[in-house]
Amino acid sequence: MKTRFKPLAFVFPAALAALLSFAGSVSAETVTVYSARNEQLIKPLFDAYTKETGTKVQVLTDKEGPLLERLKAEGAKSPADVLITVDAGNLWHASRMGLLQPIKSSVLNTNVPANLRDPKGEWYALSIRARTIIYNKKFVNPSQLSTYEALAEPEWKGKLCLRTSKKVYNQSLVATMIATLGEKRTEDVVRGWVANLATEVFADDNAVIKAVGAGQCEVGIVNTYYLARALDKDPNMPVGLFWANQKERGVHVNISGAGVTRAAPNAAGGQRLIEWLSSETAQGIYTNDDFEYPVNQKVKPDSIIRHWGPYKMDLINVSKAGELQGAATRLMDRAGYR
Repeated sequence: MKTRFKPLAFVFPAALAALLSFAGSVSAETVTVYSARNEQLIKPLFDAYTKETGTKVQVLTDKEGPLLERLKAEGAKSPADVLITVDAGNLWHASRMGLLQPIKSSVLNTNVPANLRDPKGEWYALSIRARTIIYNKKFVNPSQLSTYEALAEPEWKGKLCLRTSKKVYNQSLVATMIATLGEKRTEDVVRGWVANLATEVFADDNAVIKAVGAGQCEVGIVNTYYLARALDKDPNMPVGLFWANQKERGVHVNISGAGVTRAAPNAAGGQRLIEWLSSETAQGIYTNDDFEYPVNQKVKPDSIIRHWGPYKMDLINVSKAGELQGAATRLMDRAGYR
């Protein structure tokens, strides 16, 4: 007589439940992100993505340099699917090092303006970081201000505060100036800035803002989100914002952005995450939580930065910030900008 076997579900219900649970955990999609952005700034975005899609996001955070070197050392065995970092120069370097792969996405091409993405499609902006002029409202009338170049004029001698040239944000600003003005004219401007410094350069934008607010200097150059954060804490701080070069090329902008890594185990999942980060939902989180300008033009900026009004953006492709970064660093060194 043949032995009849009962279905597995009836013989081992507990074992089958455990097996199905394990299979579900294996099949759940995971995207691994290497990020140079502060974890507390990007966690709300990833939490929202997981809630909306069910996809888990694993994150490793570090400074830009170590992350790029880690990706290079890991090579084809890297677990990273996506690289997220700040400054177009860093993304340009990642591309040049062969760490990213081109992706084709109508979603990203729609949501991200052409000047804010890699011409080869290897990285895309996720937020805009305008770098412009600030001033002390007690000492400066906005009518006195015009361009970055004008801050090199003698009228600002002893009145200018700057962040160190060692920071990539200033290197990118000078790099795009080289692209537009040429190296000779840009070096003259930077030398003028150095001659007009009210004090030694500062380590960060927050210190520049405090110095302008305290009257240690009358004008400075910072990223807008630093000023928004400062005003959010102290609305009475006597520091105003002026959009530089509005009658010419427009204000310098930089980005935070992302790309799919060359060795991504889950390249499709990485692309879907980046596409979602350019969506209206994610862009709202960027501007409302971080005070950065959205790349997606359908999204309105946070109210704190919206009152600064619209501005004309320099439409030069931000990849120039990386391409000319070396030249910018050497120029600033020659000009005595430390």
